[in-house]
Amino acid sequence: MNTAKHPVQLQGSRLALSILKLLGWKVEFRGLPALQGMIVVYPHTSNWDFPIGLLAKWAIGIPAHFWAKDSLFKLPLIGRWMRWVGGIAINRSGPQGLVSSMVEVYQQHRQEGRMLWMAVAPEGTRSLTTGWRSGFYQVTVGAQVPLALVRFDWGRRTVFFVDFVELTGDADADYARMAEVFAGVKGCRPELAGPIRPMPKSAASPAAGRPNASTEK
Repeated sequence: MNTAKHPVQLQGSRLALSILKLLGWKVEFRGLPALQGMIVVYPHTSNWDFPIGLLAKWAIGIPAHFWAKDSLFKLPLIGRWMRWVGGIAINRSGPQGLVSSMVEVYQQHRQEGRMLWMAVAPEGTRSLTTGWRSGFYQVTVGAQVPLALVRFDWGRRTVFFVDFVELTGDADADYARMAEVFAGVKGCRPELAGPIRPMPKSAASPAAGRPNASTEK
């Protein structure tokens, strides 16, 4: 393991790793390049992605909080469970305010030397989309943090958490690079995997992105 490229090492749960193994899954992870960063998980095509992702998070050892639409938290039992597993309710109606706020949060964590890795499902839905929502991109560029490209590969039943890139601000070049990393990955329902490109403005909802999860310590 090259710890020079991955100086932040984590201690995961052997139990979670064993459960994944029983389910036929494995996780590839070598560490993090910094205390702060953004994670995009692709593709997101099934509800089954969530339990596998949760087990992978525990196996890796990241103290994660995931973000989800606030309507889910208004249901008593589901809301309590969502909070118990680390859920944070968000209102997706104000994307620019959310992006600016998250950049400030990253800056604060950097100044204080605290960990913050936020994970998102850039497609924003399990249904087929015309591209990716831009919230994660805006936050990553604005906060100047590394981006982890996590491949959720049902074909090989492996969660690959090994690829990190530095975004340049040139969206065309950055998305082309991300598409290269994700080439060949197979979702639970491959036909629902959206293209890796910015979502056309005409197709985007008022929310510029769908923050899905964050890790902080």
